[in-house]
Parts: sequence; structure tokens; C-alpha cells
Amino acid sequence: LKFNDLAGRDTRVVDYVRQLPGHEASLGRGSRIAARLRLDLPLLVLLLALTGYGLVVLYSAADGDMGAVVRQARYFALGFVVMFAAAQFPLVRYQRWSPWVYLGGVFLLVGVMFFGVGAKGAQRWLDLGGFRFQPSEIMKLLVPMTVAWYLADRVLPPRLPYLLACFGLIVLPAALILQQPDLGTALLIAASGLFVVFMAGMGWRYIFGALALALASAWPMWTFVLKDYQRQRILTLLNPESDKLGAGWNIIQSKTAIGSGGWAGKGWMAGTQSHLDFLPESHTDFIIAVLAEEFGLRGVVLLLALYLLILLRGFWIGLNAQSTYGRILAGSLTLTFFVYIFVNMGMVSGLLPVVGVPLPLVSAGGTSVVTLLAGFGLLMAIASEQRVIGQ
Repeated sequence: LKFNDLAGRDTRVVDYVRQLPGHEASLGRGSRIAARLRLDLPLLVLLLALTGYGLVVLYSAADGDMGAVVRQARYFALGFVVMFAAAQFPLVRYQRWSPWVYLGGVFLLVGVMFFGVGAKGAQRWLDLGGFRFQPSEIMKLLVPMTVAWYLADRVLPPRLPYLLACFGLIVLPAALILQQPDLGTALLIAASGLFVVFMAGMGWRYIFGALALALASAWPMWTFVLKDYQRQRILTLLNPESDKLGAGWNIIQSKTAIGSGGWAGKGWMAGTQSHLDFLPESHTDFIIAVLAEEFGLRGVVLLLALYLLILLRGFWIGLNAQSTYGRILAGSLTLTFFVYIFVNMGMVSGLLPVVGVPLPLVSAGGTSVVTLLAGFGLLMAIASEQRVIGQ
């Protein structure tokens, strides 16, 4: 192409697009390898840093029990393998499979009612050939996947008939999980499905209507749905000192541990609340209290920074997704991850009732770890779809 500049001279303009390096050539070697493996490198690095930090805290919370750390490391390894496998499938396959795997998940929840394994007064697990797992954890992924599948090919924002169908898809597994009983997981699964509807552009009149309905149903829920121990947890939240040696013990000891850490903390393996057995469930639900006591506020800030970067990366993947299904699914998975963090930290600090929600990728656990990392595999599949279309 030629044109005349202001001085009247002929100037040749070359095809600059062809002179630019290709997509993969412009990346570093590590980024090129990650792109070929359909992995999102920034998200992978952040997850590795978070799980490594979690193992360090878990070693102290488990009172130096190396067996607990090795067991958790195995769960992390299995979770990363599942994440890698989940990232390899094209997003269109997830969209096609969503209703069928949802039905399989509901079937497993029904199986828990009849053949489930009980522990601590709850029947939440299935034991298949010596492999024990919690089907309700799987539904944390299947519910948002299925609601996103239902809404992806419909007019958005969703109309009232579509919203009612979505609520049916959400309420069915939540009600089955509530019978186990597991109020915390039921609420989290309901939230994960509602986030999909919210990301699909649900009108504010429906949102305010849902809030009004929730307020109106508070008394029937309190009277007919909540168990005695669940009502006691709410009462304990309002006044934990009313039963210092009973229902209020966990919250009081947790707040004591968090407050005693100060800015710098007491040092790794030097916490008194956990190592002297004042703090119950120190390696699972209340592990953030151990971190705050031993690493102080700066340790908590570091953890929050890792969580924040992961959330921002998840939202970035959602904003750049090329399909409606990928966009609303990525947004809902990221918001659900935020809710896990918020509920656990609010519970441990006495701002929310104790509902048994572990701190994501830090608390000891098996099924929850694998499910969370599988969700990040879905995010990487969405990011890979975006890169393919871009190329």
C-alpha cells in the first residue's frame, strides 16, 4: 500500500499484521506449554501458592502430624489431576452433558437417603467399594452447570417461566441435601444456582421479590425446617457468652485465637489455642483461627491477597468468555468461591452462624478439595475456549 505524506514523498506501508509474532510466539515458554495443555498459567500459579500455604498451616493445625499433611497433599494431587482433565474437554461438551450429569447427581443424593453412611448424627456419604465420598459436594458444580445450560439458549434476561424452571433445578438437590441434614451445603448449592440466574441478568424486581419472600418465610423456616441444633447455632451467634462451656465454646475460643495473634502472630507451631486443644476442629472449619494466631494479621492479609487474585482471575475469564454458557458459568463459579471464603471467615469470627463450611483449599478435606479444583478446571476450559477462538 502506498500513500503520500505531508512532504509529498511516497511512503510504503507494509502488512504489519504478518510481521507481528504469532499468538504463541509472543508468549514465554511456560505460557506456551500451559496454552498447549489448555491450562491458565496465572490461575494455576495462584492455586499452587494457595495450596502450599494451606499445607504449611495444616501442619501446625494438626499439631505436627505429618500423616495429615501427606494425606491432604494426596487430595491436592488428585484435585490437580482432575482439574487438568476437566480443562481438556471443549466447553460445548460440558454444555451438552450438563443435564445428564445433573440427573446422575440427584440419583446419588437419593441413594444417600437409603444407603448413606452416617457420622456425627448426619448421613451425607456414600461408600462404593471402599471409596467414600460426599455427593452433595459434586452438586456444587452440577447445579450451576445445569442452570447455565438451561439459560444459555434462551432470551436473556430470563422471563418468569424460565426463572421458575431454574428455581426447580436449584430447589430439588437443595431439599435432598437439607434432609441429610446439611444446611450449610444446601445454602451454598442454592447460592451457586442463584448466581447463574443473577449473571444471566435477572431483573431487580425479581431480586427484591425473592428477598421479600425470604423474609416472609423466615418464621416458617425457623419453626418447621431448622433442627434444634441449627436454631441453637443462630442463638449462639447473637449471644455466645450465654453458654460459654457449651454451644458458645467454639466461637469464644476462635475469637480469642484470632485476637491474640496481633499483627505478627505468635510464630509457626507456637499457637496456644490449637495446640492446647482449646480450639475444636482446628484443622478443618476453624483453621483460619490457627493461621491468625500463629501468623498474625499479616498472614491473614497474605491469604486474602491470594484469594482476591484468584477471584479477579476468575472474573477476567468470565468477562472474556466467548459464549453465554461460558460467561455465566464462569461468573457463578467465581462468586460461589467467594461465598465459601466469606461464610467460613464470617463463621469463625462470630459474624455468621457456624454451618460447617471449610476454608477453601486450606482446611483439611477430600471431596471438597477435588470439587473445588474441578471447578477451576472448568474455568480453565472456558479460558482455553477463548484462546482458541481468538487464534
